[in-house]
Amino acid sequence: MTRPGVRHALLAALVFGASTPLAKGLLADVSPQVLAGLLYLGSGMGLSALWFLRRRARHAAEARLARRDLPWLLGAIGFGGVLAPLFLLGGLTKTPASAASLLLNLEGVFTALLAWFVFRENVDWRVALGMVAIVGGGALLTWQGRLAWGGLTGPLAIVTACICWAIDNNLTQKVSASDPIQIAALKGGVAGSVNLAAGLLLSGALSISGAAGALVVGFFGYGLSLVFFVLALRSLGTARTGAYFSTAPFVGAVLSILLWHEPVTPPLLAAGLLMAVGVWLHLKERHQHAHTHEPLTHSHAHRHDTHHQHVHGPDDPPGEPHTHVRTHAPLTHTHPHYPDIHHRHGHE
Repeated sequence: MTRPGVRHALLAALVFGASTPLAKGLLADVSPQVLAGLLYLGSGMGLSALWFLRRRARHAAEARLARRDLPWLLGAIGFGGVLAPLFLLGGLTKTPASAASLLLNLEGVFTALLAWFVFRENVDWRVALGMVAIVGGGALLTWQGRLAWGGLTGPLAIVTACICWAIDNNLTQKVSASDPIQIAALKGGVAGSVNLAAGLLLSGALSISGAAGALVVGFFGYGLSLVFFVLALRSLGTARTGAYFSTAPFVGAVLSILLWHEPVTPPLLAAGLLMAVGVWLHLKERHQHAHTHEPLTHSHAHRHDTHHQHVHGPDDPPGEPHTHVRTHAPLTHTHPHYPDIHHRHGHE
C-alpha cells in the first residue's frame, strides 16, 4: 500500500513542531496570546497570496471549494478557529502551565474517538495501540514532575478547546478533497483574527519586529503544516492523521535542544521511543477486505488509478494530475486501503 498520506502527516508534524522553538524566540517581543494570533494570521495571509498567484497563473490541479462543502467548512472554522482559541485563552489564565501542557495532548485522543465512534472510521488493535503510544509519549514529554490544576474551571475550558479542535479536524476531513491551500488560508485567516483580537484585548503587547517574525513563522509553521495536514486527511482519514501529527511536540523538543541548548532528559528519550513504537504500529497496519464503492459524484485532483477509470470529454483537462467533476460507477473489489475520501464505508 502506497503511503503518500503518511508522508504528508509526518511533514505536517515536522513543520509545525519546528515552529515551536522558533516561536519561543519571539516571546521576548510579543505576548503569548498575541503571538498565537499572528502565527495563524501569517498562515492565512501567506496562503491566500499563494492561492491567488496559483489561480492567476492557471496552475491549479486542485478543486475549488464547492457549495456543498460550506456547511462542513464553516463548522470546522467555527469550532477550531473561533471557539477553541477562546476556550483555550480562558483556560490558560486559570490553569498552571504544567497541567495545561498535559491536557493539550487530549486533542489527539478526542480526534480519534470522534473519528472512530461518530464518523465510523475503521480501527484495529494496531491503530488503537499506536495512538495510545503516541499520546502517551506526548504526555510524558509535557510532564513536569508535578501537577497543579488551579481549580476546575480552567482545565475544563482547555478540555473543551481540545474537543472543539477534534470536531474541527473531523469536519475538515469532509472537505479535504478540495484545494488544501484554499482551506488552510480560510482557517488560518479566521483563527488568526480571533486569536489576535483576543490577545490584544488581554495584553495589548505588540512590536513591529516581533509581528513580522511571527507572520513569517506562521506562514511556514502553521500554514504549510495545515496544507500537509489536509492532504493527509484526504488520504488517511482523521484518526490516523491526528495520531501522526501528535508527534509534533517531540520534533519541537529536539529542535529546542539544537537551537536553545536545552538538556536531553530521560523523559524526552522515553517519549521518543513511545512515539516511534506508535508510528511503527501504524505503519504495520494492513486493512484489506472486499468492499463496494457506491455511486459518487465529486471533484478533486486525481490520476487515472484503480478508482479513477473514466472517459474524458472534450472540455476535461489534459495531463495528470487533473481535476474535473465526474461520477464513480459502482465497484466491488479487494485491496489494502485507508479510510480516505473513497473508502468511507461501514464495517461489521
